[in-house]
Amino acid sequence: MSFVADLHLHSPYAYATSSALTLENLAHWARLKGIDLLATADFTHPTWAEELKQTLTEDSSGTYSYGGVNFIMGTEVSCVYKQGGRGRRVHLLVFSPDMQTAARLSKAFSSYGNLKFDGRPTLSISVQELVHLVLETNPDCLIVPAHAWTPWYGIYGSKSGFNSLSEAFGDVFDYIPAIETGLSSDPEMNWSVPELGSKAIVSFSDAHSLPKLGREVTVFGGQPSYEGLKVALQRNLVDYTVEMYPEEGKYHYDGHRKCGVCSHPEESNSNGGRCLECNRPLTLGVLHRVLELAGEDFSTEMPNNSWSRATSPSDSISSSSGRPPFFRMVPLLDIIAAVRQHGPNTKGVLTEYQALVGELGSELQVLLWAKEAELVQAARIDLVDAVLKARKGEIHIEPGYDGVYGKVSVSSPIANGKAPTSK
Repeated sequence: MSFVADLHLHSPYAYATSSALTLENLAHWARLKGIDLLATADFTHPTWAEELKQTLTEDSSGTYSYGGVNFIMGTEVSCVYKQGGRGRRVHLLVFSPDMQTAARLSKAFSSYGNLKFDGRPTLSISVQELVHLVLETNPDCLIVPAHAWTPWYGIYGSKSGFNSLSEAFGDVFDYIPAIETGLSSDPEMNWSVPELGSKAIVSFSDAHSLPKLGREVTVFGGQPSYEGLKVALQRNLVDYTVEMYPEEGKYHYDGHRKCGVCSHPEESNSNGGRCLECNRPLTLGVLHRVLELAGEDFSTEMPNNSWSRATSPSDSISSSSGRPPFFRMVPLLDIIAAVRQHGPNTKGVLTEYQALVGELGSELQVLLWAKEAELVQAARIDLVDAVLKARKGEIHIEPGYDGVYGKVSVSSPIANGKAPTSK
């Protein structure tokens, strides 16, 4: 048995998130997306924790449910501290086996920060100390670095991260079973970093609003429960992940948003890492850091690194050296919006999205598994054509940089590839 999981998201009580992120709405959108297991998110926030306690139903396995969707207790925390003479800001995902443990963790975290201020609390504690604290509270807890490559708040980030997990975590390195890729990297990029050979590579949405739920997911082997997740992470039972194209992420390339400057790492290096417009330091993106830590050449000619350019072919998603495969996709709302030339959150786009998903079962079904004939019966031919192009990688992306999301076009094919053929 396999299950689809999205374990990085937020509640209405986290900074810059939608007030519509209620449990009822999360369950509804999880069904639309085809997700079996969600994290509750933000269990450290007192008000949200009380809502979870009053609303979720616990089953005999210790897993919680609502609206036909399974939930586990999970949150994101921001560790802000100094180490090695530098300020560090690192986000971690923390998963608890039950509400009682989550309450004890919240009490312990409250000594390091204000839990009422933000659903993703800022804690004055190192990541190494936090892992010790969490596992001392309950050794069945799980800790995963969030969006590991993001310049700000990623464990490998260019602004305040580390050059290795061992440098960051020290004696608790072995207790970190996985890292989250984040939207601006995908598993193939992470495979090039040697120390990640022993870690599971997982992907989740980091959703701050309902439509963003499930834009990246991980499919695990096992049961959609806390115990199933624990076994899957510790044994790396990842069947596959579903990814956005990393170029679409808002930190893939280097750049300076204020000046509208976006550059590939080789170009950035040739300019001393500075903006050509104002001479300020560029924000070095995810691709730059991956190449740097993998010891790769920054040249634009990288035949051994198909993922390193915006034109990366989707046929590079097959398993490599025993690693689980992954599928790149363009979110269905983005495809519909591009075809209709309207915003992804406009009423018409949302209506068409819900009709198509309702007809075929889930967004994952539409994007990955539905046959062309099924798509033709359920959608207009221009949308069917766009979905099929996205499956094949026949898209064009202006890479994201310095907080600016990449722009996707499904009308300008740039690469040939292959789509998954069976569920």
